[in-house]
Amino acid sequence: MAIDIFLLFFLVVFAFYAVYARNLLVSVIILSAFSMVMTIVWTRLNAVDVAFTEAAVGAGVSTIIFLAALSRTKETEEKVKKGKFDIYSLITLFIVILTGSVLIYGTFDMYGFGDIDTPINNVLAPRYIYGSMAELGIKNFVTSILAAYRGYDTLGETTVIFTAGVAVVILLRRKELD
Repeated sequence: MAIDIFLLFFLVVFAFYAVYARNLLVSVIILSAFSMVMTIVWTRLNAVDVAFTEAAVGAGVSTIIFLAALSRTKETEEKVKKGKFDIYSLITLFIVILTGSVLIYGTFDMYGFGDIDTPINNVLAPRYIYGSMAELGIKNFVTSILAAYRGYDTLGETTVIFTAGVAVVILLRRKELD
């Protein structure tokens, strides 16, 4: 429990520092460190597949893309004049608070972390482990989950990542054409 609080503390510090740093290179490095701490958090939550994705995409590919974009821009952020809150800022603040409240309210009905009586443990996991061979004919149930049960999900994630990568390449090459 103490390590989790320690990791949460680092995540909050990294997030604030990345937002408030004036040097954009420092922000990119801090965001990469944030992703590495999130990798540890996902591993501690026994979501090793998410941790692997966070390490590869969050700390690896995103950092490279940010650095490539930073090579085409100024190193420091321009100072913005601080003004009063306008109506759009207040509406945005209200929407953020409302969304956060709804999300927190939604957690009240959740099972406890690691609870053995969750539907995932009683219904879904046994179906995947014992029923995948009969349903799909695939001996390895991990392969059956990734390839058959979650095939469209995996295809969708891959499509989103590919589209984002193409968009970044197009945006970065556009500067050369100007």
